[in-house]
Amino acid sequence: MSLADKIFINMCRDILENGTSTEGEKVRPHWEDGTPAYTVKKFGVVNRYDLSKEFPIITLRRTALKSATDEMLWIWQSKSNNIHDLHSHIWDEWADEEGSIGKAYGYQMGVKHQYKEGMMDQVDRVIYDLKNNPFSRRIMTNIYVHQDLHEMRLYPCAYSMTFNVSQKKGDDKLTLNAILNQRSQDVLAANNWNVVQYAVLVHMLAQVCDMQVGEFVHVIADAHIYDRHIPIIKELIERPVYEAPIFTLNPEIKDFYQFTRNDVKLENYVTGPQIENIPIAI
Repeated sequence: MSLADKIFINMCRDILENGTSTEGEKVRPHWEDGTPAYTVKKFGVVNRYDLSKEFPIITLRRTALKSATDEMLWIWQSKSNNIHDLHSHIWDEWADEEGSIGKAYGYQMGVKHQYKEGMMDQVDRVIYDLKNNPFSRRIMTNIYVHQDLHEMRLYPCAYSMTFNVSQKKGDDKLTLNAILNQRSQDVLAANNWNVVQYAVLVHMLAQVCDMQVGEFVHVIADAHIYDRHIPIIKELIERPVYEAPIFTLNPEIKDFYQFTRNDVKLENYVTGPQIENIPIAI
């Protein structure tokens, strides 16, 4: 099995067997019919993926690589907060009549800040430091901006990336590592989707900064399985698993802003059947 499958299965079993329930508590999320959406959750889940050995996409069911990449680029490259700039419809529930999700996600990435080197947004600052100050311990982004929360249609879930560069003995190229901090995650709907997105991001940044990929660490404060997802998860983690596919990125792209969703590719991606119509808590 792929390492991503093993990590996902072990995490789900741990949540189901050792997690705590929010049933009966006052919770914000609800189902479309108005019923409270309770969860079984674990605090402080940390998953580590070595991107130099394997691309972390599960085979239990298909994760849509190009769609996941498209959403990541919508935030990090287009720096957009309007769903009309996105090919998928995953944000439709939170958009207003004009398609905006408010001052969230891509909006925050596009805000320029004053640095000693001049005005830059957070993405450009990351790229600048990776190229000019690779051993800095300050290469990070944060989109959980308290002063703007009241103007966000949804508070950011995956809110911070921290990049760390190392020089492995005997290697000519530097190694790019990263940590994704996430305050909350719907494990069935979003776990591997987010892992894939930010693994692609690390690959893209490494390529344009002439580095090699290293570890991707995913830290989740509240990793939860919704009550209506429990039987789906139980069936999913008992499925057959397959070897990890081979991930490739268009080697011709040297400018982060030139990447598209069509520049990512998987070879030999064998999976179990897709799960249709997953209920999403809102």
